[in-house]
Amino acid sequence: MKRNFVQTTQASSLLNICPQRVRQLLAQGRIKGAFKDKKGFWQIPLFWGVPQIIPAERGLKGTWRKRLIKKKTFIHVRQDRLRHNRKHGTNDPVIAIRSGDRKTFCHGITIEGICKIIYSPHKPKDCGATLWLEIEPTSILKELAT
Repeated sequence: MKRNFVQTTQASSLLNICPQRVRQLLAQGRIKGAFKDKKGFWQIPLFWGVPQIIPAERGLKGTWRKRLIKKKTFIHVRQDRLRHNRKHGTNDPVIAIRSGDRKTFCHGITIEGICKIIYSPHKPKDCGATLWLEIEPTSILKELAT
């Protein structure tokens, strides 16, 4: 079976915890199969689409995501922000990423995996978007630095 590897930021997104917590778990040796590559970056293997956390011997149980997300991710352009940026000369993020209840705004993204672009003027999203990208739960998103 081919094993995929991710780094701390992608692992935190898959587990629905912050990257600092992932680094703490790595320092404690609690992420199964994780290792540092030659450049010093953590390589975290995916088991059934998510990193596997080794339970602690004592204390509270972890609240991270234990299985892969079933919901799709939607990406659309915030036209109100585009108009605002043009009018006021600002540089606010115009791309909205929505995955379940979680919203993220950014300037750019890279998509690794399956996605489709959908135009539906008669059935818009709740936010009013009529054109969006729909991404499969197994796809990995990487936000681009501004």
